[in-house]
Order: sequence, then C-alpha cells, then structure tokens
Amino acid sequence: MSYRVGVDVGGSFTDFAVLNEITGELRTLKVFSRPDSPGSEVLWALETLAKRDGLDATAIIHFAHGTTVGINTVIQRNGPDLALFTTVNFEDVLEIARLKIPQMHNLYSRRPRPLIPRDHVFGIAERTNAQGEVVLPPDPEDLAKAVRRAREAGCSGIIVAFLHAYRNAENERQVRDMIFAADPGMTVVTSSETWPIIREYERTITAVISGYVQPRVAHYLDGFEETLRQRGVQCPLLITKTNGGVMDIDQARRECVQMIMSGTASGVIGAGHLAMASGFDRIISLDIGGTSADVAVIVDGVAQYGTGELIGDFHIHIPSVSVSSVGQGGGSVAWLDTLGHLRVGPESAGSSPGPACYGRGGTKPTITDAMAASNLIGLLPLGYGAVSVDQEAARRALARLADRLGIGAEELAGDIIGISVSGMYAEISALIARFAIDPRNFHLFAFGGAGAMLACFLAQNLDMKGVVVPPSPGVVSALGALIADLRNDFIHTVYADVAPETLASLGPVLDTLEAAARDWLQAQGHSGEHVLRLSADMRYPGQSFEIETPLDPRQVRAGDAAAVTAAFHSEHARLYGHADRSAGVELISLRLVVTGPTPKPPVREIAAATGPAVPLRQVRSWFAGRSHVTDLYQRTDLAAGHHFSGPAIIAQEDTTTVIPPGFHVQIDRFGNLVIAREESTT
Repeated sequence: MSYRVGVDVGGSFTDFAVLNEITGELRTLKVFSRPDSPGSEVLWALETLAKRDGLDATAIIHFAHGTTVGINTVIQRNGPDLALFTTVNFEDVLEIARLKIPQMHNLYSRRPRPLIPRDHVFGIAERTNAQGEVVLPPDPEDLAKAVRRAREAGCSGIIVAFLHAYRNAENERQVRDMIFAADPGMTVVTSSETWPIIREYERTITAVISGYVQPRVAHYLDGFEETLRQRGVQCPLLITKTNGGVMDIDQARRECVQMIMSGTASGVIGAGHLAMASGFDRIISLDIGGTSADVAVIVDGVAQYGTGELIGDFHIHIPSVSVSSVGQGGGSVAWLDTLGHLRVGPESAGSSPGPACYGRGGTKPTITDAMAASNLIGLLPLGYGAVSVDQEAARRALARLADRLGIGAEELAGDIIGISVSGMYAEISALIARFAIDPRNFHLFAFGGAGAMLACFLAQNLDMKGVVVPPSPGVVSALGALIADLRNDFIHTVYADVAPETLASLGPVLDTLEAAARDWLQAQGHSGEHVLRLSADMRYPGQSFEIETPLDPRQVRAGDAAAVTAAFHSEHARLYGHADRSAGVELISLRLVVTGPTPKPPVREIAAATGPAVPLRQVRSWFAGRSHVTDLYQRTDLAAGHHFSGPAIIAQEDTTTVIPPGFHVQIDRFGNLVIAREESTT
C-alpha cells in the first residue's frame, strides 16, 4: 500500500484527507488543533487513522499540509516585538504607508496600527541610489547603537528594509551580517531576501509580516516535523504556499511569508478542483474555520491571482491566490464595545478553550455558540466524535451578554449571526467589485467547519445564484493540500520602457530565471513534467500601479516590442474596458512561475435516490430570533435526486448545513447539496 496525505491545520481543527493510491479510496478525519503542542494533534490523528483505516505511516509517500498559523498571527496581532531598520529619514514608512484610508466610503474608518510601533523604528545612515549604486555604506558604530537600542526596547527580531534594495541588496546584506555579529540571538529578515520588488512601503510591509509570523511558524514547523518523524513518516514534508502550490518544509522555515496564506490557499485549490469536476464553473469559495472567513473568486476551476492581498489589516505584496480574509470564524467572540454596541471578532476562542458549547472551558459567546443556542447545530455527533455540543452551555454564555442588552439569548444569537454575515458581506462585496463579476451568475461554494452553517444567509444578502456544499465540506482544505502542485515564483526587476533593445537584453535574464526554476523543482524532488509561465508587471507611463500581463517568452527573446506592447493593451482593455494603444508602455518586472503537477483523485458519483428524502425527526430551531419547526436530515441518508425545502438542518461528521426558510435543496449526482432560494427554483 502507498498513501498520499493532505492535512489542514486550522486555529480550531486539524483536517485530514488520505488517498489510498492502490484502491483510489479517499478517507477523511477531523480533530482538535493543539497550538500549545504543535504536531500532537497530527500524532493522535495518525494513530486514529491506523486503527480505523489501517494506515501505515511508513507507507506514506506524499505528505502535504496547510496551516493558518501565519494568517491567524496577523489577524490576532499576537506576534513578537520587532524593530525596523530603514534608511535614515524614512522612519515613517509604515505610518505613512500609501496615504489611503482602509474604507474610502466610511467616515469613521481608521488606518490600522502598524505591526511595528514608531519608537521601534530606527534610521540607519546608508544609501543606495535608484541605479543600484551604493552611495553610502552602513556605519558599523551607528548600526551597533541601533541594535543595542532595539534589544533594550525588548525586540526579539529586526526587519531590514532599505531604499532601492531591490536594485542592489549589498547594504542590507552587510547590515544583516553585522547584526548577527553583534547579537547572534537576534532574528533578522531583509526585504531583498523576502521579495525584491520596487516601492519601499510594499517591500517593507511584506518583510515586516514575514518577520512577524516567523517565530510562531518556525515553532509550529519544528514540532510538526519532529512528531511526524517519530511516528515513522519518512517522505519529504511539503507545505502549501500562498500562491496555491507547495514547497518543502526547509524552504517554509526560511521564507515564512510564502506560507502566510497556506491554509486559505489550500482551501481555494480544493474548492476549485471539486467545483470544476462537478460542473460548477463560476463560484465564490467561502471557507469559514474557527478564526476567519476566507473568500475567493474561481472561474473554470482556476482561482484569481494577484499581489497586495489583504492579511488582517495589511496588504502583502507577493504572488498570491486572491483570498480576502475577515475575522469572522466559528470561534469569533461576541462582545460589547465602549458604547455598548454588539461586535463579533476578530478575537477567536480557537480550539482551547474554544466555544462554550464545546465544553472545554470556554465561557465567551461565539458564533458557534449562537448557532448552538439557536438549536441549529449539535443535534447529531460532530467532528468524528471529537466534538460534543452542549447547547445549554452556549445559552449560558449568551445569557450573560443578553442580560446586559436586555434581550433573550435566542434573539442575541440571531443578532450575532447577522453581524457576522454583515462583516463577510462587506468583504465579499469588495472582492466582487475588484473582479467586476455579477454575483447572480456565481454559486457560493461553502466549506470549512462553519462555511455550510452560514452560507445561505450570506448568499441571500449577496443575491447569488445559489449555494453548493460538497460531500465533505469540513476537509476541503486538506484535499487542497493533497492535490496542490509544486509551484514557485521568480522575479526580476527591469523598470524600463518596452523597446526592442530592452527586450533583447532580457534573454540572459530569462535563461537565469528558467534555470533557477528547474533547479528549484529538482531540489523539491520533482523530475517529471513541468510548466513554465512568463508574465510581466507592466503599466502606462505615469500610472501608479501595474498589470500582470502574460507574455510569450519567444517574443521577448526576439525583441518583438510590438507584440509585447499589444499584449499589455489587450490585458488593460480586458480589465478596464479601454486601452490607449498609441501610448508607450513600461515593463517594471518579469515574473516566471514554474509548476510541477501532482496526481488528482477522481470525483465520484453517488447512488441515485429510490424514494423521497425522509428526515430523522423535527426540531424547534430559531432563525433571526424566530422559532421554526425544522426538519433534521442525516447527510449519509441523502442520495442523488433527493430534494426538499427549508427550514432544515443537514448533519454530518465534519460540519452542519443550515437551510433557512425560503430555500430549496437538491442533491446532485456527485453528492453536492445545491441550494437556492425558493423563488429561484423551477
């Protein structure tokens, strides 16, 4: 026997997808995460899989996993105290940022507090000019004083981000070496090693986020690897990346920023695969875990990509699956602000103590508690036996807050659900506007532990075509880790007009990028087929942003400026509806993406129904604070062709799907729940 394993480690639960390569059978499992003891949840899960399914750890030939430890660290702002060393007189780079307010239509919008406070930012006397020439090397005495002040301020790490380091990183390298010599215990992250892009703020904030998550990520990866080796897993360990691919664990330790959206990207890859295989070519994925809700646009099975994705309050400027995250997860805590207004998130109860209804010591009311108090979850076993929902405990947690507001627990539960959906609505609305899509043509593809609980409420507000819930929604991210391809990005800054002479000089650059890409694949142990994709960040002169434009490398090597320019005009017209074909074009950066494909398990059809769907029983549940008699179904009892109307609850091992009044459910031949509003059905 040989097995391929995908794992998604979230803030609350860890999910497993195990593919038997001989039989083609895919088995799943969900257990509580252990952020206090990284890897122990994996050990317990492997033991469970060995007893339940006969999994032999030594027979695992592929082990890939995604984790939300990085993004959760930024969302919850619980990273270490850091210092920033920047070029003297540019100490306000994080405070000034891009001089934009986060929400331009919100008069009360405030720019986020920087991850590094202003008194931990130190100017270093050094300078590299725009041509990459070192005008002033760093002064060792000046640097030693800054290192000493950073240590006295309690900083455990230093971010080094100098002007024009994307052109020439020599000063950053010198400072890095000097810091290590002066204080070997200090963690150092340089912007040129993190992602060498033009624009100092974008390069700086990306390096800051990398350094901010590094301690927690490294601690997690060390414990994870040690546990797996002790258990007998000997194959290379792979980590899912922000760009939707995978990399080995050593690269993940060095380049933490590349896995900042590891878990979220895994979910998008899994959702895209399942949706396309089931015939849904236009979806918005909705992945709700314990800490956050993550959304992405997927067309024809391919997720949208970009840079500048929002991580908590900050944008990260590396190639990423375009996922927007908001601090509204199943474990998000409900609370009252200083004005007595009800708020939800971003604080999460996590897995320990977790929501009050889990009976693990939690006392703060969460979204999950609101669902439990509404009698919408916990009616059948959850989490493969790992979760026992105590609805009375949930009501007690809500009652303390409800008493302060002068309302009942069920009414408060409806308000908590409504506020959480409103937060998701705002985030998805921005994503819809960004990609200029009509939500009426898209299904909401719901997964994660809490995605199916809230999807119908959200789809109704967004006026979407409907909701799709796959057969095992709780472990879609684990499946994404299982099937993710090896993928890496390489970049070279050009910053020149598109002209024959410019392109002619890029032949050796392309050779270097392609050689680096093939070397990277070989280092990952991949010797099979691979795909190289070339693009460029381009813009019209005077524009303050670039468009990633796919290019034919043969045209670049041939110096065909007309073809390269035409490619940009076409991409600009596609995105914005117009193009100035008489204007010149600037080429800022070349990007090369290498992909090494991995095997994908087939999506199988289920048996057809031989009679109508029959609920297990009826229960009384609350929707928006109002009581309804609700049908309770067991997911495993449903077959292709079954259909029924809400209100209904569909329970299964890894999640619960909530169908509000006014919705209709149909089970398709692949076992997906296809849900639409009653007026939309025919």
